[in-house]
Amino acid sequence: MNIKRCVVYFLALLTIACDFGTKSGPHVAKEPISVRGWITDVDAGENAAAYHTIETESARKASLFHDTNVWVENAPYVSGGVAETGAFLLLDVPPGNVTITFTAPNAPAAHLVLADVPGNADVFVPSMLLKKGSVVLLDPKSVKVRMAMQIEKEVPSGKFVTVADQRIPIMNTPIAQMSDRHDYPMAPATYQPLAKVK
Repeated sequence: MNIKRCVVYFLALLTIACDFGTKSGPHVAKEPISVRGWITDVDAGENAAAYHTIETESARKASLFHDTNVWVENAPYVSGGVAETGAFLLLDVPPGNVTITFTAPNAPAAHLVLADVPGNADVFVPSMLLKKGSVVLLDPKSVKVRMAMQIEKEVPSGKFVTVADQRIPIMNTPIAQMSDRHDYPMAPATYQPLAKVK
């Protein structure tokens, strides 16, 4: 009986004393970031249609954006997606260096690369053109990286991140102005109707 107790105590001590390592698999970040914006179009190269009207472009883009997939490399727990308007929202993205991949039908994969993004940041990337292997920022001055702070007005933090090879300042932003970080952004309409009926 004493030998059995000794064996049980020995195994318990061995279990406590041994480091079986930390889990190295994917996990949800403790300070995730949000990434939002919209896709303006996809560079289809040789697959581009020759005939364009307001109606065909509107239908083409709605179908294209509906069938566009998005994922974050090495982060299987990210939530969000691409809406039929081209707007996208990604939540629970890990901070640091991030590669976001967009795949549209009949087009090669495009990668949006973010570097040195701090935890809890909100990254807003409007007007992207998806190209083979990368994205083109059609309006780089509108790209924003915000950090929620208990302050009265938005001020530069003095730190920078890299978004698609562009150096973007991090802005310290009042918490009240950060309420949109979990919403799909409103992508502007790219085509207006020919006639308006009143």
